[in-house]
Amino acid sequence: MTDTGRLIPRRRDAHPVPYDPEYKTSVTRSPYLPLLSLESTPSEETGPRFGHGLIGALDNNLILNFSKGAAPAIGERIRVHGRVVDENARPVPHTLLEVWQANAGGRYRHVKDTYFAPLDPNFGGCGRTLTDENGYYEFLTIRPGAYPWPNRGNDWRPMHIHVSVFGHSFGQRLITQLYFEGDPLIARCPIAATVKDRGQLDQLVAPLDMAASRPMDYLAYRFDIVLRGRRQTMFENKPEGM
Repeated sequence: MTDTGRLIPRRRDAHPVPYDPEYKTSVTRSPYLPLLSLESTPSEETGPRFGHGLIGALDNNLILNFSKGAAPAIGERIRVHGRVVDENARPVPHTLLEVWQANAGGRYRHVKDTYFAPLDPNFGGCGRTLTDENGYYEFLTIRPGAYPWPNRGNDWRPMHIHVSVFGHSFGQRLITQLYFEGDPLIARCPIAATVKDRGQLDQLVAPLDMAASRPMDYLAYRFDIVLRGRRQTMFENKPEGM
């Protein structure tokens, strides 16, 4: 993260277009005027940092953390794991990962989620962890269900987990979505379709990892996250996240 090498400009052709009529809400959310670049402040660039003392024993176990271990969540148990590395495959240690997701029926624990699927009283849908010295992380959770959303007549979101990665401060945050190998809804999702390069979209799909699965317990999926460090992607005319 302290490499003094040159910055690599953002590859804009590898990023989704902000305006895509097939993704209905992008029509109103996409900018119509030239973007402005605002200077960051020291608080956005230097802190706060996260320590192991802030992470609870069950924070990365979404099967048990909402009920505090009293009862497990309902659904197919899975393990999601991988490494956070920079563009030179060097580990990014002690960085905070947060995840949130729908339950096994495809419903979020949110007041505005009115999908018919029931809420699981033992599943909150949120977790967090810190990468270790080798940039490794893992979560135990329930495979999220697909759900319909009011885009076109009959659009469904694929099974997915939202992933947030913090850098050295609140101003350095990246958010993405993790999809699962073999889900046929990925190819039919207007949000996923905003990633025009299939190779780029495939990088958001976690492959099945039978070697890390536990017999009679859970399947595993591996999702490695590649950051840029000092050679990070540009965001507008500033380093990513600044």
